[in-house]
Amino acid sequence: METSLYLPVKRFLEDLGFSVKGEISGCDLVALKGEDPPVVVIGELKLSFNLELILQAVERAGACDELWIAARMSIRGKGRESDARYRNLCRRLGFGMLGVTDAGTVEILVEPPTTGPRRNPKKRARLITEHRKRIGDPALGGSTKTPIMTAYRQQALGCAAALALGPRQLKELKPIYPDAQKILHRNVYGWFEPVSRGIYGLTPAGHQALEKWPQPARGLTSDSALQ
Repeated sequence: METSLYLPVKRFLEDLGFSVKGEISGCDLVALKGEDPPVVVIGELKLSFNLELILQAVERAGACDELWIAARMSIRGKGRESDARYRNLCRRLGFGMLGVTDAGTVEILVEPPTTGPRRNPKKRARLITEHRKRIGDPALGGSTKTPIMTAYRQQALGCAAALALGPRQLKELKPIYPDAQKILHRNVYGWFEPVSRGIYGLTPAGHQALEKWPQPARGLTSDSALQ
């Protein structure tokens, strides 16, 4: 699984001073370092070095300052990581290239340039915002066919945890979950239902979501719920 590469590459970038989170806006990993503007690094993971990995990197490159591709080293050392043409292509495209061994160590195969042009500032800004709004690092990079724990989903689950204690006024949730009004009004996941004007409760689907993704009710107690 590509997720097996995530933690070694995460540790590699953290040792360089980056804050790393997985599966952000379609990128296997996004790493930030510094304040405004931060240095933005994107990492793309595959079990082997192939053309699809290069194409993914090309698609992401415009949104970051530095891009690394990473794959598992071949057992006999005869994979694309030893192909000078593949390494030269990465150099020409401005990509870094990392090899991950079976022991979980990371080798630098190609160094990227120090900085790259920022061709897509809007997408870059979205990556930074999502990275900063996520609590912790809830998604392994390289995950497929599973719902991604985005910052939006995290806030929605937080609202659900609060409402699991009983119906609440929207104004109670907004200081803790800034997007509560948008989340409850849109009700993308079908977890919430209006009880009366400005007061919301939790649907059965919301209770099921909390069984799958348990969450604490931050800063709220059952005593403060509306009965």
